[in-house]
Amino acid sequence: MIKTLAKFGIGALALTAAFSASAADLSITRQPGILYLPAAVMEKQKLLEKHAAAQGVADLKVNWVVFTGGGAATDALLSGNVDIVNSGVGNMLLLWDRTKGGVKGIITNSAQPVTLISRDPKIKTIKDFGPTDKIAVPTIKVSTQAILLQMAAAQAFGEDQWGKLDGNTVQLGHPDAAAALANPSHEVANHFAAPPFDYKEMKTVPGAHIVLKSEDIIGGPLSQSTLFTTTKFADANPKLIAAVIEASKEAVAYTLANPAAAIDAYREVTGDKTPAEELVDILKQPGMMAYQTDPAGTMKFATHMQKAGVLKTKPGAWTDYFLPQASGFKGS
Repeated sequence: MIKTLAKFGIGALALTAAFSASAADLSITRQPGILYLPAAVMEKQKLLEKHAAAQGVADLKVNWVVFTGGGAATDALLSGNVDIVNSGVGNMLLLWDRTKGGVKGIITNSAQPVTLISRDPKIKTIKDFGPTDKIAVPTIKVSTQAILLQMAAAQAFGEDQWGKLDGNTVQLGHPDAAAALANPSHEVANHFAAPPFDYKEMKTVPGAHIVLKSEDIIGGPLSQSTLFTTTKFADANPKLIAAVIEASKEAVAYTLANPAAAIDAYREVTGDKTPAEELVDILKQPGMMAYQTDPAGTMKFATHMQKAGVLKTKPGAWTDYFLPQASGFKGS
């Protein structure tokens, strides 16, 4: 197991935690950025442990494993090294399709916009990208940003041109992509960024400007932080699934009511050195307090993925790729 996890770039502490897992453990992932703010609240306040105890599961040990991109996290889920993944909806849909319904969503935590940033003065719109202009995305082909880029290409160049910019994408986690953008000699001059990286880039990278936002492409909010698992795990652990749902609800409600305190939890848990007041200011920007448990915009996303051939199965409704326990949410 250690060799497998090391391949995914997990730190030594996470390796130890994952390797020491027992039947009373729950391994769950998160990624960098304040899209995952409720996850930090859950970790800091031990909400999963609290709600597991309320379900009759005492002394649950929760192992939080950090990945910089969803691709490695989904590999870890399929290999059994983690129980629950917290990543973009695109990764969840891909696994739902490839496992023929063997992976499904549990709940979502956020629906903030993601933003395509460029430092290249010649790139003002998506039509300005040439064949050598590199665009950093967390995971090529299947990340939320990669799929959004395909949707934008279809809108700009025609439905059959959805893959026109696939060759421009390079796989970089948000911290590495932000570092590349800040380096004027780096070949990657464009980053489809999640907050807070997009806000930092706009403030600190000379010439940085917005090319487009996810809401321009999807026509509204799109779920970002999405928790999903295998149906095998869900069927075997209904109490833990209930605990995840209730912990997420509490974490989202706390974040909405106490954004400054949630930011403090985030900085402590993640080690992010961004000043707290700067992160709180980011949350005051339009669309940034979209922490919610209702899946948003996922069917538009899934429809594109099926048309593009990424998904073989066309879902009839968002409930097809979420567990039955999520049916009470107002999803789209």
